[in-house]
Amino acid sequence: MSGFVFSEKPIEIASGDGVTLTDANGTEYLDFGASYACTPVGHCHPEVVDAATSQLEELMYVQASYPHAARTALYERLSEAGPGDVDDVWLCNSGTEANEAALKFARHATGREKIVATTQGFHGRTMGALAATWKQKYKQGFEPLAGGVEFVEYGDADAMRETVDDETAAVILEPLQGEGGINPAATEYLQTVREATAEAGAAMVLDEIQTGLGRTGSMWAAERHDVVPDVLTTAKGLASGLPIGATLCRDWIAEDAGNHGSTFSGGPVVSAAAGATLDVIEREDLPDHAAEMGAYIRGQIEERLGDDVRDVRGDGLMIGIEVKRGSNRLLRDLAIEHQVLALPAGRTVLRLLPPLTLEREHADAVVDALAEVIG
Repeated sequence: MSGFVFSEKPIEIASGDGVTLTDANGTEYLDFGASYACTPVGHCHPEVVDAATSQLEELMYVQASYPHAARTALYERLSEAGPGDVDDVWLCNSGTEANEAALKFARHATGREKIVATTQGFHGRTMGALAATWKQKYKQGFEPLAGGVEFVEYGDADAMRETVDDETAAVILEPLQGEGGINPAATEYLQTVREATAEAGAAMVLDEIQTGLGRTGSMWAAERHDVVPDVLTTAKGLASGLPIGATLCRDWIAEDAGNHGSTFSGGPVVSAAAGATLDVIEREDLPDHAAEMGAYIRGQIEERLGDDVRDVRGDGLMIGIEVKRGSNRLLRDLAIEHQVLALPAGRTVLRLLPPLTLEREHADAVVDALAEVIG
């Protein structure tokens, strides 16, 4: 066999439908990882499949300097969906690219170098986004990275105020940390970040690559905290798993945004899939459904497991279960014994990121599995 970079799991996935994945042997699994939140409307949603297929038959690709209906429509949809006046849109292929663009745009708009990031934050694996990512394990073997990044304690408003100054180009942070352990930010903290950056003339960049598109109970987590950033990044589920990212900006960031571009910025097929995904999210009111189902699942876990876990936290359908022993063994048992796929968020946190279309029967089945494996 030829070599590969990714470490592969011992389950070969063959197909998907809604909340379910099926392996090559015909075994069905409840997908409560959604490939890191990449399938908000479920696997192979017929509207998304139809939109992508129809576009594929007409035009597979044309570069972004040529207007195309699907891309133009996506620009308009994202502009309308952005919080407040965050309505200028740049398209790319992934979350880390969206964050790279955000940092470049902020430096260009402010003429400054300093980037403030937070402990436990994760923003991607390319050289700029990786420099703003906290854990050293992601950086080993790739240093030196881009410079000018300072880290402050996540959630510490006083530390943020002391660090943000007239040399700061941007503060980048997640409104609810994913990879770092499912750590929600307090509203007061995010509002302090907003005030500190505004006073210093710096950009507030909210990384909503995992929290956006309805997952936390509103279209964007920023809306739950009454915060309007200068830049918001999104990716993962935007096109139901097809590769896309977007950087949404206020005018002062987007104006003359430097010499930045991408060959595959908003290709026709992925743009069509993204437009259909947004249609489903909005028409089926999936943010409200995520809020309702997330509260139900967290309540059931707390009731059923009680003292068997250290904590249950999160918003909407972005849920972290902090356990008393290593998470990898529990994840393996969930998959092999109960056909439930979930994710880690550090060594002792189980992460649940199911499609937003799940129903109570799916939630009950997963809570039953968790009770057996953890309890």
